[in-house]
Amino acid sequence: MPEKKEYQDWEKYDETIEKFIQVIAKNMNLYGLTSSVGRLYGVLYFADKPMTLDDMRDALEMSKTSMSTGVRTLSEMKMVESTFKRGIRKDLYRSEEDWYKSFTSLFGNRWRHHTETNIEEADEAIAELRKLEEETDDEQLKEKINTNIDRLEYAKNYYEWLMKFIQVIESGKIFDYIPKN
Repeated sequence: MPEKKEYQDWEKYDETIEKFIQVIAKNMNLYGLTSSVGRLYGVLYFADKPMTLDDMRDALEMSKTSMSTGVRTLSEMKMVESTFKRGIRKDLYRSEEDWYKSFTSLFGNRWRHHTETNIEEADEAIAELRKLEEETDDEQLKEKINTNIDRLEYAKNYYEWLMKFIQVIESGKIFDYIPKN
């Protein structure tokens, strides 16, 4: 009888961990990641030791190619790191345990790219509108162009502010204002 209880306890444990891994997987879309990459991260996070791609494939029943792509994506985001163990020739991976570090890296990389692109696009639109304003004789169009240049300048100012915010995140200064728990 005690063996049955022990088995049930382990089963309950597995269900609880699996449920939380599903939560992680669902929330990965906030970071622009698929739920399968989220499941991969969750499995690595709860693993007792670093895992090979084969270990991950067995745990998730996914292809080795999918595992490799997922690990590469997580590595680029600094959510997973490669590790070494003497006597093991295959690559080993473990999750980054510091979620604050992962968030600041991920947030910074994602937002920086999009924000820089938005600043460039605003600059290009302003330049094109200024050129058109010089070339046109239509006073109503000139007025419309000036109104929209003002709007683009406002947007650009916002994106430049956002870049400062991103720098606060990336530098870790955010934790001076909102300390880690």
